[in-house]
Amino acid sequence: MFKSTYDDTGPSEKELVKDVKKALSEDIGSGDITSTLIDNKHKGFATIICKEKAILCGSPYVNATYNLLDSAVKITWMVEDGTQVDNNRAVCRIEGNTKAILTGERTAINFLQTLSGTATTTAKYVAQVKNSNTKILDTRKTIPGLREAQKYAVLCGGGKNHRKGLFDGILIKENHIAAAGSIKNAVGKMRELRPDLKIEVEVENADEVSQALEAKADIILLDNFEEKTLANILPLPSDKTKVEISGNISLERVGDLSRLGVDFISIGALTKNIKAIDFSLKLV
Repeated sequence: MFKSTYDDTGPSEKELVKDVKKALSEDIGSGDITSTLIDNKHKGFATIICKEKAILCGSPYVNATYNLLDSAVKITWMVEDGTQVDNNRAVCRIEGNTKAILTGERTAINFLQTLSGTATTTAKYVAQVKNSNTKILDTRKTIPGLREAQKYAVLCGGGKNHRKGLFDGILIKENHIAAAGSIKNAVGKMRELRPDLKIEVEVENADEVSQALEAKADIILLDNFEEKTLANILPLPSDKTKVEISGNISLERVGDLSRLGVDFISIGALTKNIKAIDFSLKLV
C-alpha cells in the first residue's frame, strides 16, 4: 500500500485483486455467452502483442485476471513491467483452457492498454528531467476506482508517487487557508494534529511563499507560477524546505522548469490525459 507522501511501494495484493474482480464483473456479468460455443475442455495458447512502442505496465493485473477465471491458466512473460517494448512485440504467452483465455481477453488488455499508456507518458516526462535532481510526481487526478493501479503505472514509467489520497498526506490549499484564517494558523494547527507527517502548503504568490517559510512548512507547492516569477523566487532562503511545482506542466516546459532546481514537479496529465496503448491477443 502507498504509505505517505513520496513513499513508493506499489500496488497491494488486496487492492489489485479488488480492481480486477470489479473489472471482470462488469465485463462478464451473468456469463460469457459467445464462449459457450467452445468445448469446456478445449485447451489452447495465445500471445498478447504490443502493437506500438511503449513502456509495458499491467502484468500483475493480467495475472490476477486469469488466476480468478482459472488458476490452471499459465502465463509466461517475455517482458517485465517498466521495460520499453517495440511495436509488434509479443509480451506474454497464455496457455490453458481456451474459454478462460477468451473470456479474460478484454479485461486483461484493458488494464494493459491503460496502465501502459500512463507508464509511457510518465517516461516521456522523466526523460526530460534526467539531467537534474527533480522528481516527477503524480496527483489525485486519476480514473475513479483505478488510483492504485495508475500510481503503480507511474512507478513503472520512472515517476514517483505523491500522496495516495486525503488520508496519508497533508496538502494545505487555498480553501483550507481561507477556512483557517491564514497560512500560519493552518500550519500551526496541522502541526498540533499530525506532528508525524510533513506539511505541504500550496501558495499562489511571493507573499504567500514568505508566509509558508515563516510557518516552517516542509514543502511549498508553487502552483501556476510563470517561469520568470519562479526564477525570482528560487532558490528559497531555507534549504530545509522542499519545493514542488504544478499547474499546466507540458512536456515542452518540464525540462526548463527542472533546471530551476526544484525538488518535485507534479503533473495531472500523467493519469488523466491518457492515450491507451494498442494491444491485441492472438489465439494460436
